[in-house]
Parts: sequence; C-alpha cells; structure tokens
Amino acid sequence: MLPDQTLALAILLFFSFGSNLLLGYFREVSRKFSIQWFILVHASIPFIILLRVTLGFSWLWIPFTLGCAVAGQILGGRFRKKALE
Repeated sequence: MLPDQTLALAILLFFSFGSNLLLGYFREVSRKFSIQWFILVHASIPFIILLRVTLGFSWLWIPFTLGCAVAGQILGGRFRKKALE
C-alpha cells in the first residue's frame, strides 16, 4: 500500500467508525426494529460506499469498513446507556 493510500484508508475507516458512533448513540433510545432504528443503523452506508469509491478502494475493503461501522454502533450505544444511568 502506498503512503497516500494509507491516509485515505485512515480517513475512510475513521469516517465509518465516527459516523456510526453518533448514529449508535441515537439508535440506543429508539424502539428496536422500528423505522427510526432501521434508518439509524443504515444511514451511513451510502456515504461510506461513496467515500470508498471516491478514494479508489475496491470491494475488498468492505469488511474493514463494515467492522468499523459495527464497532461504532456498539460503542455509541454503550455510551448512551452510560449516559442514561
């Protein structure tokens, strides 16, 4: 991997994690499997795909962005649970 690709990959993964951290925070108080919950879980996906394609990464990087997105959702939900206690 080239050095300029390393920065682009860091941006992609940070965006995937960070956006889902916020969405997971708001998702925690919505009713499970409601429309609001579904939107909060999936809202970042088109933006992550657009960023991935724009930065020139192939579909092989999808598991990494998906992993960051799931980690962000989980951690955001945990932050919200702690805030509600």
